[in-house]
Amino acid sequence: MNGGSRRSRDTLGKTEARAAHRAGEEELVNPPKEKEARAPGEQPGAGRPSMVKPGERQEAAPDGGPGGLACTPREKRSRTRSADVERELLAAAEAVLVREGPAGLTVRAVAAEAGIAPMGVYSRLGGKEGLVDALLIRGFDRLRDTVEAPAAEQDPLRRLRGCGQRYRQFALANPHFYAIMFENAIPRDHMSDVVMEHAAAAFGALVRSVELAAAAARIIAPDATEVAQQLWNAVHGAVALELKGMILTPDPAATYEDLLLTVLRGLAVPG
Repeated sequence: MNGGSRRSRDTLGKTEARAAHRAGEEELVNPPKEKEARAPGEQPGAGRPSMVKPGERQEAAPDGGPGGLACTPREKRSRTRSADVERELLAAAEAVLVREGPAGLTVRAVAAEAGIAPMGVYSRLGGKEGLVDALLIRGFDRLRDTVEAPAAEQDPLRRLRGCGQRYRQFALANPHFYAIMFENAIPRDHMSDVVMEHAAAAFGALVRSVELAAAAARIIAPDATEVAQQLWNAVHGAVALELKGMILTPDPAATYEDLLLTVLRGLAVPG
């Protein structure tokens, strides 16, 4: 009996020792987590950064910053500058064109005027070709806006005459634009399709005035586009000569007005 009791106690002791050893190994592999220290009455998890649960949308900060972080004024200004860079480049290109003339319009000069690296002109506008296209589009849009008659002008013949007068005003106020639009001052084989669309829109303003005058029986124009082209040929020739300093009469403005009257008399309805 005594021998059996000793063997039982020895077996139990070995079992307990193995269990304690395994517990020690478990503690080494997975150390117990420390209890979170918090002030009395503080809720568990208080003071820790909140985590967004899967499927939940993270709310943006009131100023629109990502992830609930406020955007600094510098970041906002940077995004604004990036969004407006093409407009700024075009303004810089026009400034260089007016100051230096067509010959001075280079990628490097425009980039310096805009305060950006020359690569910005290539990435935004495609280099000098795209830069010139953008200027031509601006020029033809400005011409269209200038030539179009004001809504208050009701007399169709005065309206048509006014188109011719405003055409000259545009050319004299924008000689460098006029040079790249009509005199190939920046040599190129042909204008792009998109530039031609804007040029056609400017011409369309003149065509509409011819149509109105013909509809009111003030001129004879069975083909409004043909008559508008004849008018454009006449005023363009006069303006081009004036820009070159080749008007030999003492009063170029008076000579131009007489030209408009001569052309309109030739279109007038007999009687």
